[in-house]
Amino acid sequence: MKTEVIKLSGITRHFKVGTEIVKALRGINLTINKNEFVALMGPSGSGKSTLMNLLGCLDTPTNGEYILNGKDVSKLDDNSLAEIRNKEIGFVFQTFNLLPRSTALENVMLPLIYAGYNKTNRIERAKEVLENVQLSDRILHKPNELSGGQRQRVAVARALVNRPSIILADEPTGNLDSKTSIEIMGLLDQIHKAGNTIIVVTHEEDIAQHAHRIIRLIDGMVDRDEINENPRTPDFYKETKIEV
Repeated sequence: MKTEVIKLSGITRHFKVGTEIVKALRGINLTINKNEFVALMGPSGSGKSTLMNLLGCLDTPTNGEYILNGKDVSKLDDNSLAEIRNKEIGFVFQTFNLLPRSTALENVMLPLIYAGYNKTNRIERAKEVLENVQLSDRILHKPNELSGGQRQRVAVARALVNRPSIILADEPTGNLDSKTSIEIMGLLDQIHKAGNTIIVVTHEEDIAQHAHRIIRLIDGMVDRDEINENPRTPDFYKETKIEV
């Protein structure tokens, strides 16, 4: 039986720009189930970034209902949204968003501080997820001592550390070369196989093809929502197993 993680009903998002009202989202109806691997695609101005912000509880809709794991988060205040984000959603960004003067271990530990873990448990859990993304030999390195791919692995580890129900990746390969991009998508594929729900926001068709479902937006509406029958999986990741 499928379990709904996300349910959007009649979601709109309007912005006032000067005297004009910009309708970024125009009535989105969407359901994402537990352990789906979804790509959100669309050209510039399609509304995919606005939708990502709503899904990640970084913003609230103008109208409509957003049910996240059975809870209506459509009209929560900023503090409540921050709490939901920390517990339910792991973010991976194009620009990594790592603290430059902190080690990989310290960067990964950060969400655990807000979650109230003691120091011993923070270190233990951060080491565990860094090992899972194959960075156990880099835990004391700072971001400028890591390659782009390694930095993104640190970001993925940080996203996983609180055991969120959703991993939301915004253009996760945008700053990486093609080989490293495939490695990161292979890593996300393994995280999906371990049980996580993955949502990747991208404008790159070859990256979207790693997902098992592709949702295409145009002019603030869902244009197509289709199952990808043959998702890409890098051969060198097929036998790798990750525990999250």
